[in-house]
Amino acid sequence: MEFKTLTNIQSAFDRIRLVVVLVLAGNTLLTAVALWRSYDFAERQRQKIYVLDQGKSLMLALAQDAAQNRPVEAREHVRRFHELFFSLAPDKEAIESNVARALALADGSAYAYYRNLAERGYYNRIIGGDIIQRIEVDSIACDFDSYPYRVVTYARQHIVRASNRTLRSLVTHCTLRNTQRSDSNPQGFLIENFIVTENKDLTNHEK
Repeated sequence: MEFKTLTNIQSAFDRIRLVVVLVLAGNTLLTAVALWRSYDFAERQRQKIYVLDQGKSLMLALAQDAAQNRPVEAREHVRRFHELFFSLAPDKEAIESNVARALALADGSAYAYYRNLAERGYYNRIIGGDIIQRIEVDSIACDFDSYPYRVVTYARQHIVRASNRTLRSLVTHCTLRNTQRSDSNPQGFLIENFIVTENKDLTNHEK
């Protein structure tokens, strides 16, 4: 009789242990699923952007995958730099403002090129000659197979004087490095090793 009682106690203990093991396994599985779902939800939320509709209400905009959009941002960064740096009006404050905004997108190589032009009196001639210079970017070739990314920009400069209009070809080379986004650098790139490899007259028309 005593042996049978011990057997029943052992069976009951085994059943309790099985229940505890099953409960622990269930809790572990539930925790793992909850963590996975939380991570998945957070990742999906990261792909959304909330914007203000004229400062009144929040609107939801879907964001594309950052890696897919990066080449577009790179070309826009380079285009914006060239438009700011090479589009000039015969006004000292306008030139300084544009150049300052352009230099925020690049490293010291662009500043060195700017200083070289300034020391040669280039900007003074723009102002003194009442010259308007406008750039038109034709194409931007980016190589994303290596880092930092190599970029070649092909553009045309329209230089308008009182007596004539000149069209010049402009080809520049640089590399792009990822950097922190900011108000002055929304694409989050930095232009490095900037050089002008071609800048020559194509046409010169008398007015």
